Amino acid sequence: MFQGKKILAIIPARGGSKRIPDKNIKNFCGNPMISYPIKALIESKLFEKIHVSTNERKVVEVVNKIGLKVDFYRPESLSDDYTPIMPVVKYVIGEYRKKNENFDEIWVVLPCSPLINSKDLIKASIKFKQTNSLNSLMAVSEYPVPIEWAFKTNTNGVLEPLNGGFFSKRSQDLEKKYYDAGMFYIYSEEYVLNTRYNGSDQNIIPYLIPKGKSIDIDDIEDWRYAEKLFKSK
Repeated sequence: MFQGKKILAIIPARGGSKRIPDKNIKNFCGNPMISYPIKALIESKLFEKIHVSTNERKVVEVVNKIGLKVDFYRPESLSDDYTPIMPVVKYVIGEYRKKNENFDEIWVVLPCSPLINSKDLIKASIKFKQTNSLNSLMAVSEYPVPIEWAFKTNTNGVLEPLNGGFFSKRSQDLEKKYYDAGMFYIYSEEYVLNTRYNGSDQNIIPYLIPKGKSIDIDDIEDWRYAEKLFKSK
């Protein structure tokens, strides 16, 4: 319990990664990838319960060796490539409610977050509690260049600006823009249970992750880049 709140952390770690087989438990700089967010969650001392949501026995075995118990498996109906995260979160909450375990706050922490640390988790938790009228908090990073300067190619293969006229403006005169850092999200349990959708893009509190600490690991090039960042920290 932290500041009077019972908090559940959910790490969604289904099996079946295509581009990087067993990505969630693959050796990353000497340890299974999933061990890094688990370690940060434990060190933060924020959480009443940490649950790894998986359908894969190999993931459970690795998590058990790290020292964390998996209370139940994720059903296969919620384990395909197209399942959004919110039904998974609702399922986990429902299973704990069957055990008469309720929580005030729900965190979703992604398994491929080797640069996550307990200090950021604690700061994000405090920030979320200070603005409890809003729906959720998301870890974000600032775009390295203005998104107004983006291009697309037309049917003739020629570049076209997405937003005409912005090259006449200096980068420092444009509003800062942010993207999902792919680390963690915070919700109230009430919001998760009452939302009819996969999630809301309204009333989200940002928690800024500095450049060089966030990376979306989708392929082997991302993996190698993440290793470089990890070794340089």
